[in-house]
Amino acid sequence: MTLDATMARAFGLDEDTWQRHANPWSVYTRIPVPSLLVGAIWSRTRIGRWCLVPVGAVCAWTAVNPRAFPPPRSLDHWASRAVLGETDWARRRTVPVPPRHRAAPNVLGAVSALGVPFVVRGLVVRNGWMVLFGLGVQTAGKLWFLDRMALLHDDVAPAGSSPAERPA
Repeated sequence: MTLDATMARAFGLDEDTWQRHANPWSVYTRIPVPSLLVGAIWSRTRIGRWCLVPVGAVCAWTAVNPRAFPPPRSLDHWASRAVLGETDWARRRTVPVPPRHRAAPNVLGAVSALGVPFVVRGLVVRNGWMVLFGLGVQTAGKLWFLDRMALLHDDVAPAGSSPAERPA
């Protein structure tokens, strides 16, 4: 089982939850989560321990978000295809992906992860430029990853199909 599939299982992402998460509203309201979390943590010097309230709210939203929206009426949106591509990528050990999609997701995941140390260090030393640089790298890597997932989904699935409708 891949790390992606293990994490999906740990967060309780079953077929119904993935379908709900494929709603573009779910995707687009999840994209700013890292920035909101950073803002909540950054506020610690102004509001002290009260910063735990917005940190908790962001964490709660992160957990609730994949379940908060109904399944989309259409899976033709870029965001829907990106989420469904993530399910295809998570199942890559049992359902092979085309060769052109095998390296980019790993590289882009690493690019996204490269921004995190800058964010953490910037938050510790309160260096706004370092935090913004790290967020930029992390967000760019994640959005590019999502774009590759949409392309992956386009290559492995008929238009408008869900993972449940595809051969396993």
